[in-house]
Amino acid sequence: MSFPTSKIVVPIDFSGESPHAITNSVKIAGDASKLHLIHVLLPLDAVSPGVLLGDVSDDSRRKTVTEKLNGLAAAHGAAEATVSVLLGTPGMEIADYAKDQDADLIVIPSHGYHGIKRMFLGSVAERVIRHAECSVLVLRRSDAE
Repeated sequence: MSFPTSKIVVPIDFSGESPHAITNSVKIAGDASKLHLIHVLLPLDAVSPGVLLGDVSDDSRRKTVTEKLNGLAAAHGAAEATVSVLLGTPGMEIADYAKDQDADLIVIPSHGYHGIKRMFLGSVAERVIRHAECSVLVLRRSDAE
């Protein structure tokens, strides 16, 4: 089976499966410059201590995460990938980003939970599948329960 590979969005959550998602995406694309590695930050709570003290802002968080994302990309053969850090609800932001970029494919790891855990935890992958306008490849996590 082959996938269209001119533009692939790879959501990165910095879990142990993130390197796996990057390396698999590079293999699918054949060229890391076709990848868009993204991370979605949840909005800051206005009353959290870091915000109240002025130590934490969306800009400082974006800068830190961008540096980590660039390092992860370089370490796993995707230094040429486009890196973006977004703010919002992960599932929707991922689907919207892919649409805005006219992506062919989203490659995302699944958390792999079943039953009651899945009901309470929800799933970013499921939301992406429901809302994405392109194909979605869900990678089974090696640490799935």
